Amino acid sequence: MVANSGGGLTDAGGGPVRHIPVLLSEVLEALAPAPGKVILDGTFGAGGYTSAMLAAGADVIALDRDPTAIAAGQAIVEAHAGHLKLIQSQFSQLADHAPEGGLDGIVLDIGVSSMQIDEAERGFSFNKSGPLDMRMSASGVSAADVVNRAKLADLIRIFVFLGEEKQAPRIAHAIEKRRAEAPFVTTRDLAGLIEIVTPRKAKDKIHPATRVFQALRIFVNDELGELAQALFAAERALKPGGRLVVVTFHSLEDRIVKKFFADRSGRAVGSRHMPIVHERPATFEPIGKSMVSASDAEAEANPRARSAKLRAGVRTSAPAEAADLSIFDLPNLASLGKLGG
Repeated sequence: MVANSGGGLTDAGGGPVRHIPVLLSEVLEALAPAPGKVILDGTFGAGGYTSAMLAAGADVIALDRDPTAIAAGQAIVEAHAGHLKLIQSQFSQLADHAPEGGLDGIVLDIGVSSMQIDEAERGFSFNKSGPLDMRMSASGVSAADVVNRAKLADLIRIFVFLGEEKQAPRIAHAIEKRRAEAPFVTTRDLAGLIEIVTPRKAKDKIHPATRVFQALRIFVNDELGELAQALFAAERALKPGGRLVVVTFHSLEDRIVKKFFADRSGRAVGSRHMPIVHERPATFEPIGKSMVSASDAEAEANPRARSAKLRAGVRTSAPAEAADLSIFDLPNLASLGKLGG
């Protein structure tokens, strides 16, 4: 589940792109992999970060929720016998796979991979005709389930909060009308309707279906909830001095990571209207700049890196805090469990 997609709102979802790890040198500088260190790659994908960390002499525990990525990665496992464990797992469960003494580093690269986009049968791309699926784990509720079953108000909220789609009401009403006649089955079913309802203008930089497809992908895979839980898990799994490096690709993800590091920085609790209540011990200290983005050269060579943002912190010896999701102010959306077939 590596996020080499360039994340946010580009037409990168339309065509094949060679797998290129985003911000690789910056990730390695922040992680500092070396012999004797154990680092967890929570988003294995095609193994770009993992391979680089292995080359630096580190032992790697790599996770991916996508069974296709796990199968494709066996060659890397065999080539680095004894130094790489590849496990099918959601990265929110990463603490379950950490060694007893803790981890020296964790890297999370958030989003959908170029491999998933390039496979029409996965249903991630609006430019490829395939099943309206979008499930990274190949199980559970699909995008078709959401589009065909969610209430009108829930569709609007999903498109607004997760896709930042200004035409959400118009698109959701059109979906409701169309699905009463026939269910949505393929990616082109949905993309074609959106193209009619909100036709592309000459000044538009992205396809009219981009934001809706992004919103559905994030919702189906609970990407924001997974990221939030993964950050809490990383806090528990890292040893003192361990490093957490997170690469995001759009504002929804980056906001969560930014809020997490700010909350864990030990800053005093209070506001300009109220006195300071207390100071909390920091569980993370920043590494370098608060945010690192791709260089102009990398962005030109790899368009999917244009929106990438890296944030990193070093774990202190302070005890992990409670996993309080309220610090992220996540939107209250429909329950995935009620939308299954």
